[in-house]
Amino acid sequence: MARILDGVAIAAEIKQEVAQQVKAMAARGLRPGLAAVLVGNVPASQIYVRSKVRSCEELGIYSDLITPPETVSTDEMLKLVDELNGRDEIDGILIQLPLPSQVDVKALLDAVAPAKDVDGFHPVNAGRLQAGRPALAPCTPAGVIEILKRSGIAMAGANAVVVGRSDIVGKPAAMLLLHQNATVTICHSKTRDLAAVTRQADILVAAIGRPGFITPDMVKPGATVIDVGINRIADRAQFDRFFRGNEKREAAFAKHGSVIVGDVHPAAFQVAGAYTPVPGGVGRLTIAMLMANTVQAARMRRGL
Repeated sequence: MARILDGVAIAAEIKQEVAQQVKAMAARGLRPGLAAVLVGNVPASQIYVRSKVRSCEELGIYSDLITPPETVSTDEMLKLVDELNGRDEIDGILIQLPLPSQVDVKALLDAVAPAKDVDGFHPVNAGRLQAGRPALAPCTPAGVIEILKRSGIAMAGANAVVVGRSDIVGKPAAMLLLHQNATVTICHSKTRDLAAVTRQADILVAAIGRPGFITPDMVKPGATVIDVGINRIADRAQFDRFFRGNEKREAAFAKHGSVIVGDVHPAAFQVAGAYTPVPGGVGRLTIAMLMANTVQAARMRRGL
């Protein structure tokens, strides 16, 4: 039976370490600070940001939640970011996506000071990551590496295949794996005979944003499968494709009218040697790594 890589337990472990670092900084009269910018009234974003603010409170990190209206302009957002860049008590700036269509997202993310870019999206941090220099790495890819490390999955010399080439997950995940001395292949929608490539993977990272895309025939027996995807499905036929006969999921679907599935078909986990579940896997690491990045940013800014 495949081993489940418990993202909940690993996230708790990282948060405990962060709390200890915050406590050590407090002894020197310092406190890390995170500004979270939430525009409008997107329910999913509100829930996610609240959980981030709550995590700050739990760990002793100062947080400032800023909520511009849905009608905010790019210029107004740029002014806000400039103000946050200048606030010394703020070490990290988080701009929750998506943003309203009238806001230039790229210009906004580029305006965040690289030293406060705790999401790791700024081109300067992307360049530092590629060069192997100290940088704030995107939270989800950093979480992938922590899961592998803390689960004792050997990366050095392993064949790692990343399915997905986004700037937020796919590319930085591949770079971080490369820095761990894995042999890395990046696949995407134009890859020929994708299954033949993924079957060579000792470590397979699925980050393509399509529910159940990775099927059993695409997985090497015994491989470690890291499922980054979080896809909500509400269609009964689609539900049956993934979870027919699963009593726990049936109950959840009946209660909520939808369930979450990753980018990996659940049947593929029967082929794997180890895997991250959805939910309870990589997603739980994202907030933990945001907290870790905030403390790292605070330490780097203060030369600790």
